[in-house]
Amino acid sequence: MKIGLNVLERSVILSILPKEGNFITLRLIRDLSAKVGCSAQEFKEFEIQTDEHGSRWNAKGVAPTDIEFADSEMDIIRKQLKELDTKNKLTPELFTVYEKFCA
Repeated sequence: MKIGLNVLERSVILSILPKEGNFITLRLIRDLSAKVGCSAQEFKEFEIQTDEHGSRWNAKGVAPTDIEFADSEMDIIRKQLKELDTKNKLTPELFTVYEKFCA
């Protein structure tokens, strides 16, 4: 499935991915991290900067980039989002991500 994600949405997805699991899950997480994370070209194009105050990017980073997700990758993201929702741990930054993956 193809989903359009901006830089903030991509960043928050990276932040919710599990840190441990079985071999297959860890391999999927590694591949998913590479897919969702910004490339060197995107860092330059979006003028991404990070400092002690957080991260910033230009207007191009606000526009969504289409990313193709396999069903297994979607399952990992959905599971994490639903777990956060169940625990009342969703944040405003996760709102649009939750809508795109779970609604």
